[in-house]
Amino acid sequence: MKKGIVALIIIILIALGVWLLMKDGSDSTVTPDQELEDTDTSMGDENGDGDELADKTRTIIGSSVEGKEIVAYHYYGKNEDNVDFGPYLEILLVGGIHGGYSWNTALVAYEAIDYFKANPDAIPDDVKLTIVPVLNPDGLEAVVGTSGRFSKDDVPTSESETIPGRFNANEVDLNRNFDCDWQAEAKWQSRDVSGGTAAFSEPEAKAIRNYIEDVNPAAVVVYYSAAGGVFASNCHGGVLSETTDLTKVYADASGYGAYQSFDFYEISGDMVNWLAKEGVPAISVLLSDHQNVEWSKNRSGVEAILEYYSS
Repeated sequence: MKKGIVALIIIILIALGVWLLMKDGSDSTVTPDQELEDTDTSMGDENGDGDELADKTRTIIGSSVEGKEIVAYHYYGKNEDNVDFGPYLEILLVGGIHGGYSWNTALVAYEAIDYFKANPDAIPDDVKLTIVPVLNPDGLEAVVGTSGRFSKDDVPTSESETIPGRFNANEVDLNRNFDCDWQAEAKWQSRDVSGGTAAFSEPEAKAIRNYIEDVNPAAVVVYYSAAGGVFASNCHGGVLSETTDLTKVYADASGYGAYQSFDFYEISGDMVNWLAKEGVPAISVLLSDHQNVEWSKNRSGVEAILEYYSS
C-alpha cells in the first residue's frame, strides 16, 4: 500500500514539473506586437527605403576618414496631397568641403538649417531642400576643435588658423577627388596638393557621390571661399542651359557676380564640374572672404533657387 502511495506521489510531482516547464515556455513567447516594441526604430538604411519608421528629416550619408558622421538634413514643402512626405524635386546645398580652411561655408549652411527649420513655409510646394553642412568634418575639427555642431562660438581667431584644415585626415583635398579631370597630383593656387589615389578614393567624396546618385537632385549648390561670386559648372561638355539659369538667378538675388567659369587657376577633380559631367545642374558659390557668412545675401540666393523650381 505504501509503495502505491509513493508511486502516485512521484507521478503527481513529475506531472506538476512538466506543467510548470510548459507554462514558463509559453510565458516567454514574444508576440508580434511585443517584437515591434522591442525593435530599434532608428534608420535601417541610409535613406529609409522600405522602412516606414525611418527619420525623413535627417540622413547619415557616410562618415569621414576618422569616423565622424556626415549628415544631410531635409526640409519639405507640402506636396500635392498636402501631406508631409511624398514625391519631391530635391535641391541640395553642400558646405564645408574644405573644412576649417573655409569654415564659414559650414556656418552659412548651418544658418540655412536654422532658417528653414524656423520658416518651413519658405519651402515651396513639392520641393525638398537637403543641406549637408559639413562634408569634411575632420578638416573642420582640425581648426575649430569642436566635437559637436559647429557654431559662431567656434570660429578661428585669425586667418592663419584656417589653412591647416583644408584637407581631410588623409591630407587629400576633397575638391580634387571627383571624377572630372581627376589627377593624383593636383593644384591649389600655386601649391601642389593631393587629389587622392583615385577619383572618389576618399570616404567623404564617396558619401556625397552615392547620395547624389541615389536621389538625383534637380540642382546642387556648393559653398566655397573666398572670391565673392557664383560660378557655373562645366566638364568639357559646355555649361548646361539650366546651370546658366541657376548662376544668374542666384547671382541676381544675392548680389554676387555671375561667372560662366572659374579661371583663376587650373583645377582638377572638382565636385561641381563632376556634377556637370553627370548632367546635374550645379553652381559654386564663393563667399567673399574666409571670415564672413553673408547670410542675408545667401538666404536670398537660396530662396531664389527654390522659387525657380517651384513653378
